[in-house]
Amino acid sequence: MNTLFDKIWDAHIVQQVHDGPTQLYIDRLYCHEVTSPQAFTGLRERGLKCFRPQQIYCMPDHNTPTHDQDMPIEDPVSKSQVDALERNAADFELNYFGMMDKRNGIIHVVGPEQGLSLPGMTIVCGDSHTSTHGALGAIAFGIGTTEVEMVLASQTLLQARPKTMRITIEGKLGKGVTAKDVALYMMARMTTSGATGYFVEYAGETVRNLTMEGRLTLCNLSIEMGARGGMVAPDEVTFAYLKDRPYAPKGAEWEKALAYWKSLKSGSDAVFDKEVRFDAADIQPMITYGTNPGMGMGISSTIPLTDGMSEVEKQSFEKSLHYMGLQSGTSLIGHPIDYVFLGACTNGRIEDFRAFASLVKGRHKSDQVIAWLVPGSWTVARQIQEEGIDQILEEAGFTIRQPGCSACLAMNDDKIPSGKYSVSTSNRNFEGRQGPGSRTILASPLTAAAAAITGVITDPRDFL
Repeated sequence: MNTLFDKIWDAHIVQQVHDGPTQLYIDRLYCHEVTSPQAFTGLRERGLKCFRPQQIYCMPDHNTPTHDQDMPIEDPVSKSQVDALERNAADFELNYFGMMDKRNGIIHVVGPEQGLSLPGMTIVCGDSHTSTHGALGAIAFGIGTTEVEMVLASQTLLQARPKTMRITIEGKLGKGVTAKDVALYMMARMTTSGATGYFVEYAGETVRNLTMEGRLTLCNLSIEMGARGGMVAPDEVTFAYLKDRPYAPKGAEWEKALAYWKSLKSGSDAVFDKEVRFDAADIQPMITYGTNPGMGMGISSTIPLTDGMSEVEKQSFEKSLHYMGLQSGTSLIGHPIDYVFLGACTNGRIEDFRAFASLVKGRHKSDQVIAWLVPGSWTVARQIQEEGIDQILEEAGFTIRQPGCSACLAMNDDKIPSGKYSVSTSNRNFEGRQGPGSRTILASPLTAAAAAITGVITDPRDFL
């Protein structure tokens, strides 16, 4: 015990149900348009109001188009969902960042950048990638629609206490290796169920040396290992990132918060239910070849053979490769691609655009590639302009779209056509995730940039 997770969890216990779950106080609830409508309907049917509306923030992101956001949404389903969220936020007097609001964007990008997500908090949202916010030293996890209703009504949640795992990564990352590669490497080693039932704390020299945005990427992908969430102990990197954010504490309140935040770390005697260790030197730029994020490999490796697999594993593996149109034992270097997507709550931050631009600068996009470069928020979009990144990208043949979840998932206009290959910086490569029949290869912004200018899967280190 005495872990960072235990400290925050214990500080939020309202009551412990005998032989049952914990009633946990929730500091922040985020709502987007996809998982919240039924929860608000439930409140209306029961004649309830939101218990603490000031702690709830709503914004559309999944269904928002990434063009012409100042115009009515054309897709009727998307329009209906976005309109419903705006109406619900107004009816229940909740904070609402609508389309074209300068604070709008993907909810898991906006929370940290606005200073709404803070160390020591409990944070929930009806979205599995809520784990992102754990990078700030918070307990953050996704919940279902019924649980969203519970938090709206009571600002608490009934929750079974997960087990704890510490993943320690030591050493310095090599050339062209990013936080995205670290996460894909861990998933390839641990599989997509390797952390099921656990809340993960990331530690070690490698993690301490990551920027705040790198940590957000790492924690974002925790859920893809089956974890309930992921977290990093807050430190000077965290504090510098949060200083002067719009909703972060100010003045004396900042000093008071800082004193508390500095206590948020696992004790030297902390006991975790499981410990896992990795060496940064073993990690190279990663890509996926299959239909779950755990089917990944170093970019210079070959797709694994089925030797040693059970019959069930072999069938699943071969089914995945058949869908992807790929073969065991082959390299993906030089494989033609059709689309590149830079964005999502995984890699839609300013650092990701800086990395992408650094590689394409002075080069030009391949004519055969359609590239969707989508900032994670309007704040990121403004930073891109202020830093001149837009000029670099435009000179290289790229166009920047408006903020939203975009091609991370097939809920808006940005869908990858059937049979086409997409190198994507998003978080999931399931069958049809980016559009019916689409074939998704997950990678870092650097690897995506290399593919965008060559038209084939390329080791980004060739350009660094």
